[in-house]
Amino acid sequence: MANTQSMIFTLFGDYIRHYGNKIWIGSLIRLLKEFGHNEQAVRVAVSRMVKQGWLQSQKEGNKSYYFLTKRGVNRIDEAGRRIFKLSPHKWDGKWRILMYTIPEEKRHIRDDLRKELLWSGFGNFSNGCWISPNDLEKEVKLLIEKYEIDPYVDFFVSEYLGPRDNHSIVERSWQLEEIEKKYDEFISTYGKHYIIHESIINEGKMTDAECFVERTKLVHEYRKFLFIDPGLPKELLPPLWSGNHAAHLFSQYYKLLAVPASRFFESVFEADNDMRKKDEDYDAKDHPYIIN
Repeated sequence: MANTQSMIFTLFGDYIRHYGNKIWIGSLIRLLKEFGHNEQAVRVAVSRMVKQGWLQSQKEGNKSYYFLTKRGVNRIDEAGRRIFKLSPHKWDGKWRILMYTIPEEKRHIRDDLRKELLWSGFGNFSNGCWISPNDLEKEVKLLIEKYEIDPYVDFFVSEYLGPRDNHSIVERSWQLEEIEKKYDEFISTYGKHYIIHESIINEGKMTDAECFVERTKLVHEYRKFLFIDPGLPKELLPPLWSGNHAAHLFSQYYKLLAVPASRFFESVFEADNDMRKKDEDYDAKDHPYIIN
């Protein structure tokens, strides 16, 4: 069973964010019950997420509602753009390099910064030196401000002039073979699930609740790649990159489950929450974050 807090992030990102970004705790408990999470576990996880700055609470009468903070919205939206990106982007040929010498007494900041850099797709080129071919200047600026580390960091945007080629930088900074193995495992497992569920759905033998569970599990599993795949441009990837195949499988599987899954979510959500706040741009048939 997936971690309760992690599953709440998935539900906010794939559903609640597009329905006004606010949900009654009772509805959240009902939804998570479908995955085997009990009421106490949900309440503990939500309380922890409030303390961590991901969620805020709001009282309406005798009901408690929860919604993403600005920090939470930014993280969820960034995750959405990356999850539903179907093809690698074109590279501008430049490397973004962040170097730091954070003192030992600020070790906790250094550890937190490292996690943030990994999440954003930076690779550890050498001790205290992180590198990415992606346009992450805005993200780096926000991290420097967030952790107040101006005196300890230097940031460069530059080209690599040798003596080896750019692929040697990739080899030193990321374990692409390990990442590709994870993609191959995803393709093997969810390729079979897709074929089975496509047949069952076409026969009308899969309930909306079952589609909701499978779509949520699919997104939950696929979003794990955000923590290991740096999202490199196509010029720096192997010719037959498994991540491309996995992205297209995910997109097709997601679309297969989207309508009945959203129908179940709405059946739970609409009884206790204001359905008028549903995003006008949201269409269960074609998730708004599916981009090229």
